[in-house]
Amino acid sequence: MRILNLLSRLTPTGFLWRLSFINILVIMMVTVISGWAVYSSACFLAGEVGGFDTLLQQRFNRTLRSYLWILILIAVFVGSVFHFYLIKRFIQPIQSLIEATKELKRGQYPDLVKVHKSDEIGQLAHQYNELVVQLQMNEQQRNRLVTDVSHEIRTPLSNLNGYLQGLKDGDIIGDQALFASLYQESKRLSRMLEQLEQLKEWDHLSNQTIVVKETHEIEPVLRQCVAMFARTLEEKSIPIRLEIESCKVELHIVGIQQVISNLLGNAINYYEGEGPILLVGAKQEKAYHISISGPSQPIPENEKEKVFRRFYRLDSSRNRMTGGSGLGLAISREIIERYHQGEIGVSPKSASNAFWIVLPR
Repeated sequence: MRILNLLSRLTPTGFLWRLSFINILVIMMVTVISGWAVYSSACFLAGEVGGFDTLLQQRFNRTLRSYLWILILIAVFVGSVFHFYLIKRFIQPIQSLIEATKELKRGQYPDLVKVHKSDEIGQLAHQYNELVVQLQMNEQQRNRLVTDVSHEIRTPLSNLNGYLQGLKDGDIIGDQALFASLYQESKRLSRMLEQLEQLKEWDHLSNQTIVVKETHEIEPVLRQCVAMFARTLEEKSIPIRLEIESCKVELHIVGIQQVISNLLGNAINYYEGEGPILLVGAKQEKAYHISISGPSQPIPENEKEKVFRRFYRLDSSRNRMTGGSGLGLAISREIIERYHQGEIGVSPKSASNAFWIVLPR
């Protein structure tokens, strides 16, 4: 125990130097023991077989001992240098990881660590690189989200503050129409915050390793979503037609209901012209295709992808009147693409827009 404590005190502090020190001790012990075994065996054989007298035997022993010591020193030196060089190369990625971690601790995103091999250290460096990339993406998304949220909330809050200040100072006389407008702005803010919470929740769920989905018959799910809008459709005198094929699909039932509800709500809010809203569910070879279309102003071809961005609106004034926040389609894309590994898009026509979903079977 005392010897181990003494060795631990004598061992250098750096990982490379400690490993090299231990390696030198091991090489030295092995070569000394091997040399002593060779020396004893050679001296014994020379004395028994060679027929040396005492003086010649002593000279042979001294010469052999000298050569063995030289060979032991050369073996220890060469082995230690070679070991030091190899270990230094092996732990070079670890040193790069240490420097990169220090930069990350200071709030700076370091350059990715170079990975030359696929061993354990290479895998560690690869995982670290993925962590840095993910942190950068999270930071970008957070900054973009904060910017978008502050921009979107600023206008309704300014409106509310302006009207309330006017009511307080007596510059504006409140009536039913004004209070209804203020209530609508407040309701839109509440709805936006609810959708932000939903978006955060689906962001979290879609990044989970284990995705929980169950097999459901799609037809009753779609009909149930339509039934939720029955009163609204009746009040606005908007006809709807369903063409749904039965099919069993693996899905997150709450997520799909939310997506269909978002698309149906948009079709109702932007309904212009004549003709029914059409919901089609068609079974394909390896997927199930859902389409929701209705008469409305067609989305420009160069805006098809942009409508799925967070807070993006084609016509901000018209969208505010309908209570939209620019988050419904972003949530729908999150649920379909990242959680269900499906596809979602829109196909504008001359006097309508058809939003479609492809779910893998």
